[in-house]
Amino acid sequence: MPQIIFFITVGLLAYFGYRSFVREAERVTAKIRRTEKQATNGTMGTLVKDPKTGEYRLAKD
Repeated sequence: MPQIIFFITVGLLAYFGYRSFVREAERVTAKIRRTEKQATNGTMGTLVKDPKTGEYRLAKD
């Protein structure tokens, strides 16, 4: 019985670790693509509109 609990725990940790890894990899890939696109266009950053003030600011990662 303790072996089953151990393997279930290890399996859950591996699953959540994998999901965390994939989420971080997607975030880094999106940042790299955005940086490459900015370098191609010759821009210094991406502007986003603040819904409360209506002002444009540089996007934060």
